[in-house]
Amino acid sequence: MAATNPVWSNTYAVAPRSSKLLPGDKILLPQSALEQLLAACTVTTTGTSRPNHAFDPFNPYSLAAARAEQSQWRDTQQQLPHPLTFRLVNAKNGNVVHAGIREFSADEGEVGLSPFLMEALGVKETERVVKLETPQGDNTGSPAAPIDLTDAQDQVVDLTKDEDETTRITVHAKQLPKGTYVRLRPLEAGYNPDDWKSLLERHLRENFTTLTNGEMLTVKGPKSEEFRFLIDKFLPEGDGICVVDTDLEVDIEALNEEQARETLKQIMSKAQKATGTTDGSSIGGDLNIWKPSSGQIAEGDYVDYQLSSWDRAQSIEFSLQCDDGEDVDLFINPFSSHQRAKPREDEHVFGDFSNNASKKILIQPTNIELEGAESLLVSLHAPKSDAGKGPRKYVLSVKSGSMPAAGSSNNAVAVDEDTAMHGPDEEQCKNCHQWVPKRTMMLHENFCLRNNILCPHCEGVFKKNSQEWEHHWHCPYDSEFGNTSASKIKHDDVSHNARPCPNCAYEAANLKDLAAHRTSICPGKIILCQFCHLEVPQEGDPFDPSPEALISGLTAHELADGARTTECHLCSKIIRLRDMATHLKHHELEKSGRSRPAICRNVNCGRTLEGVGKNGEVGAGVRMGQGPGNDLGLCSICFGPLYVSMHDPEGKAMKRRVERRYLSQLIQGCGKAWCTNLYCKTAKAKTGKGTAAPSTKEALPLVQPLMATLSDRQAEMYFCTDEGSQKRRKLAELLAAEKVYDLEWCVAALEAEAGNLDGARQWLQNWAPKMK
Repeated sequence: MAATNPVWSNTYAVAPRSSKLLPGDKILLPQSALEQLLAACTVTTTGTSRPNHAFDPFNPYSLAAARAEQSQWRDTQQQLPHPLTFRLVNAKNGNVVHAGIREFSADEGEVGLSPFLMEALGVKETERVVKLETPQGDNTGSPAAPIDLTDAQDQVVDLTKDEDETTRITVHAKQLPKGTYVRLRPLEAGYNPDDWKSLLERHLRENFTTLTNGEMLTVKGPKSEEFRFLIDKFLPEGDGICVVDTDLEVDIEALNEEQARETLKQIMSKAQKATGTTDGSSIGGDLNIWKPSSGQIAEGDYVDYQLSSWDRAQSIEFSLQCDDGEDVDLFINPFSSHQRAKPREDEHVFGDFSNNASKKILIQPTNIELEGAESLLVSLHAPKSDAGKGPRKYVLSVKSGSMPAAGSSNNAVAVDEDTAMHGPDEEQCKNCHQWVPKRTMMLHENFCLRNNILCPHCEGVFKKNSQEWEHHWHCPYDSEFGNTSASKIKHDDVSHNARPCPNCAYEAANLKDLAAHRTSICPGKIILCQFCHLEVPQEGDPFDPSPEALISGLTAHELADGARTTECHLCSKIIRLRDMATHLKHHELEKSGRSRPAICRNVNCGRTLEGVGKNGEVGAGVRMGQGPGNDLGLCSICFGPLYVSMHDPEGKAMKRRVERRYLSQLIQGCGKAWCTNLYCKTAKAKTGKGTAAPSTKEALPLVQPLMATLSDRQAEMYFCTDEGSQKRRKLAELLAAEKVYDLEWCVAALEAEAGNLDGARQWLQNWAPKMK
């Protein structure tokens, strides 16, 4: 019995402003609506009012089965369809839209609408119901009119006037078909995000249950931008579709030819801007450790590079050299599942804002930021200046290998060696620190003191009245300094200017702190979710992180998304996605301690004694009567021809039956064309090793060694068997020859998979421990 499409509808007033918190197409309905829907979905059965199956009350198994069936019948009496969808109608203007349910928690007589539904239905803020307290004993629930407070003596409440002006929404229960195709038309030209698939999948999965033809869909981009689309066409055709648990093909087509031309024009202009012309920036591309990359960059632009491979056991150094002291910043981001953004001045892991024409970034192989990095994203940025210079030339190079750390003991040794190079007749000038002969020191000092000046902070030497000295500066808050006013402005802007985060309420003290925030704990940081496999914001509260997120190492989004459940492909249990890795490790631990299953002594048989199942259980055949219920160590199929119902405590009669079967095989044969049994006339005749049937006298010496080892469960037996079992045994021996799994597990795998070799390999990988 399945739930039917409920026939239900009701009219409600629009709930107050709290419904603004609802996402997408979600609505809130009162508790009475749930009760009415359950009553409308009641499944009725023909004949008796409940299942009436005959069972034996003294049999505990049949009694338990009947109770389980009765409980299942009760559960199916009130079963709502999934997902539950509705058709909303605004009778005032005729607008129609479809919606999904969020909760049954609205006040009686009201429906909560999301902002999307309010706009689609044409409901304005002024048309919402303002409820006044009704007189005691009035249970009509009619909306009350505003009270005229100008006359305190004559306060009249007009109940009919507000009833007419209030917008009321009719809600119909309507199950929509699963959508397979939808066409979206942009309302503006130039929409071109990096990944439409992830953007739309995330937005629809988090916010929408249905889509309505002709409505406007607003999708937020990764940088908080908004894309607006017209929902234009569906498959299957109709007024709406359901987008839950379905594969939806999406086409994005221009609204008209003019929009298509404008979009193409914008894309072409962006491409022309990056062609490396005299006025534009270079394209960027892949970096090569063995060959430097040169180019140019216009003011305010970024040039992006990518380093896909390098020796991860060694440090790596990025060097940027600019012509004529031009200022170009260098930023680097590892590209990993938890770091997806391109490096920018306000979003980077490694960066160099210094005013030097030569910039270097050294990344050690032990840096935690490189963990799980697929590649390194490198970006160059030319800050804007008042001078309005043209494109700036640069050379970017990458070197792999150990580099001496700055300030190491090697530098101190170099200074001592430099001092030792000067002879006793040389003296160092106290003003410019140059070494000059002692005999000319007086002349040098006279000239030096008149023309040069020494900075007391950095001990730099400058010419008096020069532009460098005039604009030389030292930051009072840190150790930075420079020689131009532009470098001072840039330093103050980067290091001493507060920057708000565009994705949360955090306000950084400077640009470097903002970049560190946006690449670490910012809720708007884009990650690749390991559960939904989409690029999504990591979410969470940066000021009060979840203890569970800190312990597990998962982001807030992954914690919420990982709470979804799925079926384990090994044991069919329902497991949370975020617990699946731990659950599979338990399977690995259990697998390593499993004992080898017992197999049939018959070397031609490909069966285990107790049977195995597809889910790895050993002993699955016991439920069907199969099992090691004999003293010979044969499976139930091979033991069947030897079984008789007689009392044989010493096993003498069993030995005679085994001996007769061996003699019968040697003298008469089994007559099966596929037989390869060494102790069978049919198999010997096929191989050419024997044509004439041996007599009983000749066959007895061949049988006697086999009978001598009959009581040894480890000794082999040779009986003819069916073709499928014989093939499985041969395949099991071939698998065991690979020296990965024991023969017993190979036999069990082929038995569980009915001789399918690929399935047996997968079964072994899932359930069998490897050879030690």
